[in-house]
Amino acid sequence: MSAALWPVTSQPSQPSLDLSAEWSSGICDCCDDKSECCLVCCCCPCFACATSRKLGECLCLPLVDVLGCVPSGTLSVRVSVRHRYGIQGSLCRDCVCATCCLPCVWCQISREMKSRELPAVLGDIIGRR
Repeated sequence: MSAALWPVTSQPSQPSLDLSAEWSSGICDCCDDKSECCLVCCCCPCFACATSRKLGECLCLPLVDVLGCVPSGTLSVRVSVRHRYGIQGSLCRDCVCATCCLPCVWCQISREMKSRELPAVLGDIIGRR
């Protein structure tokens, strides 16, 4: 019999995102990785751009932070990392952290990527060929 004669009786289920994970380190745990802490203190924009690139985002994304009072580049990367790893939280908390503790946010993002062993992104794989 043809497949057209069999009616669809159920829809495929959507995968659910379990937002029960926590950040592997706190926002103020910058000194857990002293070398990164020193890099952020010396040149936060350079560190932010390098971390953004490792995440597979545009290298210059953190530089849009100078355009407004809320660092939108840092905020978007923090939200992206939180969603990628299923970390619980809220946009409001992300906004407060990005506004008040910009260097700490970049350290936390970098530590999270290291602790979760972020795999290479497709762009990096294609770029190396």
